[in-house]
Amino acid sequence: MAETITLLPEPLFAAMQKESFALLSTIDYESGGPSMNAISWLFAKDPGTVRFAVDQRSRIVSNIKQNPQVNLTFIGAGSVHAIYGKCSIVTEALEGVPFKLVCFDIDISVVRDAMFYGARISTAPEYEKTYDKRAAEKLDNQVFDAMKKA
Repeated sequence: MAETITLLPEPLFAAMQKESFALLSTIDYESGGPSMNAISWLFAKDPGTVRFAVDQRSRIVSNIKQNPQVNLTFIGAGSVHAIYGKCSIVTEALEGVPFKLVCFDIDISVVRDAMFYGARISTAPEYEKTYDKRAAEKLDNQVFDAMKKA
């Protein structure tokens, strides 16, 4: 991916069809400085859009309301991908989820390969839920179902 592209290439789109780990960078609404958070409730809605959800109390929500420009860093599909775009709110509260999550779409403007020269990612980051595994799976299913319907 040497050239600048404006849509997710097929391998990246495919990698983003399931729960994934990504880093979301926003501009802090108070300091004006960069802010970064790890998120996992995200998926590629189509090659030009990434959808994600966060708790309504998250600072991410205030940051995006003040400045909708974001960077999503996704590690997978063989590289580190910097996905830039503008966020819009899909819904302030996802239906069928036991607490209020704000759902956003990132309208992708640029996708860049951010991996240093001469290397590739051989294994995507892995994480595990540290609370009740059945409860986590149930909640994840509720969130992803609601995000797909929103």
